[in-house]
Amino acid sequence: MGKITVIPQKVNPITHLPTNAIQKKRVAAYARVSTKQDEQINSYEAQIKHYTEYCSSRPDWTFVGMYADKGITGTSRKHRANFNLMIKDALDGKMDMIVLKSVQRFARNTLDTVGLARQLKEAGVEVIFEENNISNFDSNGELNLTINASIAQEESRNISENVKWGKDKRYRQGITSVAYSNFLGYDKHPDNPKVGFIVNEEQAKLVRLIYKLFMKGKTTTWISQYLEKEGIKSPSGKDKWRVSTIESMLKNEKYKGDAHIRKTFVKNYLTHELVRNNGEVESFYVSEHHQPIINPEEWEIVQVEMKKRKELGYTYNCTNTFSSKLICGDCGGFYGKKKWHSNTVYERFVYRCNAKYNKDKDQCLTPALSEDVVKEKFVKAYNLVMKDKDRILEDINEVIKLLADTSELDAKVVELQNKMEVISGLVDKMIKENTNTAQDQVEFNKRYEELSIQYEADKNALDKTLEKRAYKQAQEIKMKAYLKEIKKADNYLPEWSIDLWMLMVDSAIVNRDKMVTFKLTSGTEITI
Repeated sequence: MGKITVIPQKVNPITHLPTNAIQKKRVAAYARVSTKQDEQINSYEAQIKHYTEYCSSRPDWTFVGMYADKGITGTSRKHRANFNLMIKDALDGKMDMIVLKSVQRFARNTLDTVGLARQLKEAGVEVIFEENNISNFDSNGELNLTINASIAQEESRNISENVKWGKDKRYRQGITSVAYSNFLGYDKHPDNPKVGFIVNEEQAKLVRLIYKLFMKGKTTTWISQYLEKEGIKSPSGKDKWRVSTIESMLKNEKYKGDAHIRKTFVKNYLTHELVRNNGEVESFYVSEHHQPIINPEEWEIVQVEMKKRKELGYTYNCTNTFSSKLICGDCGGFYGKKKWHSNTVYERFVYRCNAKYNKDKDQCLTPALSEDVVKEKFVKAYNLVMKDKDRILEDINEVIKLLADTSELDAKVVELQNKMEVISGLVDKMIKENTNTAQDQVEFNKRYEELSIQYEADKNALDKTLEKRAYKQAQEIKMKAYLKEIKKADNYLPEWSIDLWMLMVDSAIVNRDKMVTFKLTSGTEITI
C-alpha cells in the first residue's frame, strides 16, 4: 500500500465558509406569544428587549433584525406573518443564525419544527434554542429537537382540550358569544354574560329592512345591490355587500331570539381548521335566549319563502311584486311584466304569460292583465275570504293538526333503519365467513350484490321518507306562523297591501276568461 496523506478540511460543510475565515455571523432573533393578555404582552416585550440588546452586544455578531408575532398560536404557520418572513429571509441567504427562547416559541407542531430546522440547516442557517440548549447544527440536535417539539405539541393538545372543556361547560349553560363587531343588530350585554346579546336599535333597523325587502319579493342579490347603492356599510364595515352575508342574516336564528350553539367546531387543534358541525359533536339549541329583532313568526315565514324560491331556482326573479305568483292557466308558466306601445302616448305595462308566443308550443290564450286589475282582484278575494274568518281559522288549525302528526312517517323511518341494520349485519357476517372459510365466490358475489341492491333501495326510501317528514314539519311551522298573522289581520281590507299579498297568496292562476283563481297559503281557493 502506498503512502496515505491527509488533506485538512478547508471548508465548513454546513456554512460553506473557509474553516479559518474570521467573519461576523449575521444573526436574527424571533419572539412570539399566543395571546394578547397583559402577562403575555409583558413576556413578548421582554423577549424583544432581551434579544435586541443581547444580539447587538456580541462583537462577533451582526444583528440583522428582530422578527416577532403577537397573539398568534404556534401550532400552525398560517397566520404567523413575521415567522414566515424570517424563514424566507433565512433561505434567501440574509442571515447565518436565528436565536430564540425555546422550541415552543418556534413551533408547537413537531413536523413543522423538525422539518424547518432541517431545511435551515441544509441552507447553512443555525437555529439556537436557548432554554433547551439545542442547536440544529449539533450531531444530536435533531433528536433533542424532536423530543422537545413532541413535548411542546402535547402541551398544546392539553391546552386545546382544556379550552374545549371550558367552552363546552359554558355551552351547556346556554352561554355563547359572537364577533359583535361583525354581527349586525346586537352588542355584547354589559351585565349579563349568559344572555350575551343586547339589541343595537340603530343596527336593528337595517336588519328589519333586509327582512322586509325579502318578504316584499326582493332577491338577496337585489337587496345587496340596493344597500350598496344607498351607501350602507356591510357588517364588516365595507362598501361591498356579499349575497352570502344577506343569506346568512336571513337564516340566522339569533334574529328571532334563539341561539344555536356550536354550529361549527375546530376539527384539528394543530391547524385550527373550523368546520361546520353536521352532527360530529354535540350542539345546543336555546329558545328565547335573548330579545328578538325579528318576530319569530315572520322569521319562520322567511325560512319557508327561502325554501320555496330555492325550489323554483332560476325561474324566480324580483322584477315586480307578482314574480313567481301569477301563473298562466293554459301552460302553467309564470307571468312577466311587459311594456306595450313603447314610445307612444299609449305606453303602459301589463302582465302576460312569458311563454305566450313560444314557437315550440301552442299559443296560450290567457289574457294580459294590468297591475291595477291584479291588485283589485286580490282585495276582493281577501275581503270575501275574511268574511268567514272564524271558519278560516278552524281550517288552518285542522291543517296544522294533520301536519303535526308524523307518526306514520316516524314508524316508516324506524322500519327502514332496522332493515338496513339487518342487511349490514348479514353483509358483515358474510365477509367474515368468506375470510375464514373457503366459499363459492360466484355464489358469494351474487348474494353480496343482492344485499347491496336491497340496502341501496332501502336507503333511497329512507331518504325520501325523511324528506317527506321534514317537509311536513316545515309546513307546520309555516301554517302556525300564518295562523298567528291571520288572527291579527283586519277583517276588511280597504286597499292593496303588499305584506298581505306576500303572506296569503301561494299562487294566482289567470284563466282565459280573465278570472283569477287565488290559491291561499291556508289551502283555500277563491276565484274572482
